[in-house]
This record gives sequence, C-alpha cells and structure tokens, in this order.
Amino acid sequence: MAFRDRDAMIAAIRLYFEGCNEVSEEKLRRCLTADAVHYLPAGMGPPIHGVEAVLARWGADVRANGSSWTVQEVFADTEAGIGVAEWTGLKPGLGKVLRGAELYRFTEDGLIDEIRIYYASPRDDGRAVNELDGYAYADRPLVDALVSGHVGGLVGGLVGRVVSR
Repeated sequence: MAFRDRDAMIAAIRLYFEGCNEVSEEKLRRCLTADAVHYLPAGMGPPIHGVEAVLARWGADVRANGSSWTVQEVFADTEAGIGVAEWTGLKPGLGKVLRGAELYRFTEDGLIDEIRIYYASPRDDGRAVNELDGYAYADRPLVDALVSGHVGGLVGGLVGRVVSR
C-alpha cells in the first residue's frame, strides 16, 4: 500500500525525537505503535519492545547523562512506508557526541512500528566524539546552529573542535 503523506511521516520521526528528548510518553504514543521494536547495534543490548520500554531506555539516558538528540536530515519514502533520519546525540554527562542514522518502518495508519539504529562509526567509548572520519561536518550549517545555540558547555567545546574552521 502506498503511503501518501510524506509530511506526516517526517513529522512522526521528528515527534519521536521530541518525545525522547522530553521523556514524553504522550509524544511517543502519538508516533509509535504500542508494540514498536527498536533494534540496537551489537553490544548495546537486546531490542527494545514497546513504548514503555523505549521511554524507559532513552529516559534513563536523558536523566543520567543529560542526553539529547538533534535531527539533521529526514527522508520519507511514501511507497515503501520507510523513513530515515540522520541525527547527532549529545551526552554532556559523559562528554560524548555520537552521530548516526535510524531507519523507521511505518504502519498503514502512519505510526512507526520499527526503528533500526546505525552509528556513523563503530561506537568507541574511548573517544569523546564518535563520527565519520574525514566527513566535513563543519560544512553543514545545522552543525553551526547546534554549536552556537543548543549545546554549550563541555559538549559544545568538543563539537567546536570538530567543527572549527
């Protein structure tokens, strides 16, 4: 079945990130199916099943590490019912920045029922900034906005070194 509303798919992906950042069950319920599955890379634990478990997992990360996620790009394929978002994860409590992308599968009624996360590079907890080697993050205007407005503090300094021109 074709998904006709590309904007609604993109809005659902953005709402998912808002829900994670705000630890908002209400927002997650508006974009995820009750039994949505969030798959993680090897070494990060088993898949997360259900809205409550997604909320618990990322809510614990927000509370413990001050984590937040910023979306750089979002794409939606209305025919396949698939969306993709590129994001930056900020973890001030750990002094870490992670970059990656997620693939979202949508149901016929426009809810996300599957999320697959992919990190931009092998996750290396020994590095303060995890990202693609050699990629020109500094050439992306959204990163400049991230550094000047949203980040601040330790993580802002880390990103600033990566972004410095």
